[in-house]
Amino acid sequence: MNGVAARLPVHFSVSATTRAPRPGETDGVEYFFVDREEFERRIDAGDLLEWAEYGANLYGTPRVAVEQQLAAGYDIILDIENRGAAQIRASFADAVLVFVAPPSLESLEQRLRDRGDTSEQDVRRRLAVAAEQIDEAARLYDHVIVNEHLSDAIAAVVDILAAPLDESSEEIP
Repeated sequence: MNGVAARLPVHFSVSATTRAPRPGETDGVEYFFVDREEFERRIDAGDLLEWAEYGANLYGTPRVAVEQQLAAGYDIILDIENRGAAQIRASFADAVLVFVAPPSLESLEQRLRDRGDTSEQDVRRRLAVAAEQIDEAARLYDHVIVNEHLSDAIAAVVDILAAPLDESSEEIP
């Protein structure tokens, strides 16, 4: 995401989550860390633009910060999954939805294992969810980018966001 921000005047949304912080993560920087009760209160109050449950944890995009940035004229990048993308599409018809796919499930598995903080059970669960999300991506998103090489994926996202809006959908390797 930092590679895109270095090239375009965009802001990144900080999501809220019920999962515990990983080592080195700071509340309000990587995520807003809240308990399930607080998260559910935010859902009920309409304080989230989108939300989803992923791996027994809730994730969502706080409404106020995004609306303030949009009102100030900034484009906002959300790091969300398919359920959230569908919710954003329903609320923001002109949103540009970009799915960043791994080159393969095998490469995703290796990335998860290389992180060293993901249990075997979580690796299997995440791979199953990823397979479903990849299958749905072409129907939900305007663009699908395969992240074979990070610099190429960043360049593809920058090209999409810098281009005038149109109704086309394409896959960019």
